[in-house]
Amino acid sequence: MRALARRYGWPLAGLIVLLSTFWVVVQVLLPQLLMLDFSLRPNLLPAERGGAQDVYTLANYATLWRNPVHFGIFVKTLLASAAVTLTTFVVCYPVAFHVARLARAGRARRLLLLLVVPFWINEILRTFAWFILLSWSGPLNALLLALGLVDAPVRFLDGNAGVMLGMVYAYLLFMVFPLYHAIESLDPHQVEAARDLGASWWRIHWRIVLPHAKPGIATGCIMVFMLAAGSYAVPALLGSPKSRWFTEIIYNWFFEGGDWHQGAAYAFILLLLCVGFIVLMLRLFRVRLGELAR
Repeated sequence: MRALARRYGWPLAGLIVLLSTFWVVVQVLLPQLLMLDFSLRPNLLPAERGGAQDVYTLANYATLWRNPVHFGIFVKTLLASAAVTLTTFVVCYPVAFHVARLARAGRARRLLLLLVVPFWINEILRTFAWFILLSWSGPLNALLLALGLVDAPVRFLDGNAGVMLGMVYAYLLFMVFPLYHAIESLDPHQVEAARDLGASWWRIHWRIVLPHAKPGIATGCIMVFMLAAGSYAVPALLGSPKSRWFTEIIYNWFFEGGDWHQGAAYAFILLLLCVGFIVLMLRLFRVRLGELAR
């Protein structure tokens, strides 16, 4: 508060704090508290609400553990989201390193612009583009057939491959930019000194670049994992009944099953999963929460 006051003056600093507090309370805390309240109540008829049966209970949470199908989808979503996060990091790290350390200033700006331009299009439209590309009679299958690499069209949309590919593409920028920002701040003399001392390319990255980029790696992994675990459009459009996502189960509880209390419980479990992943990343990379916002 004092830092804001010194920079902007007390009236403007007070307004900034007030608006920020309002935003956090109304847009973040209040919806989560309402969802928690819904999740702890049974699904009752309107006439029964407020009666003897309208009590707090953990029955909605227990449903997930008692339903092997839903629990299996939950575990699969967790593992698939982790795989999407890891794949996105493997794809984005060389790109971020090249743009931050190897490309000239003008070329780096052009490369960043080329990365951003496709994301000017709505995510739904980009996902539909992948649906057309990966479909049974789409351009990718036509190319594979023309080259003689396959004898029949491949069902890319019949499992998890299409979903994971679509997610990796959809969330590239959320990994690239934190990595780019972290690697760009690295002192180039450290890399040059290590190279002069005979360090291999692998050792330079393992002992210098990656440790320096830990806040960026943690930020990118958290953002990609949370977006992947909470995605609905990508698995709904690029998936199949064999590749259902946990968010699709939540959607079904809310809008098809009509049980908002059960849907709220599942949604809160997903929220707890994401919070647990944040804690895991902070512990794994040994970074503080404040470092993620730099």
